[in-house]
Amino acid sequence: MYYLYGSKKGGPKKLVATFGSEQQLLAYVRWATLQDFGDQRGKFEQGSALASYDAWERATQPLTADDASEALYNPTPSML
Repeated sequence: MYYLYGSKKGGPKKLVATFGSEQQLLAYVRWATLQDFGDQRGKFEQGSALASYDAWERATQPLTADDASEALYNPTPSML
């Protein structure tokens, strides 16, 4: 499983979605990114899992105590 985290400047990471493959996660981040500020920071599509955040991070193991069952699984643009 691949974990996608969002964060705000100076704030903690929050698990926003999980994916079955790294390719799905990266494709989703590419779609959700409206403006890329580099270093995994940007402005994200409203309605996406990253909408209220300004940075993202991926992991293959949980980075926080967030419950993965409460995060979106394999979100796609058609889910909006």
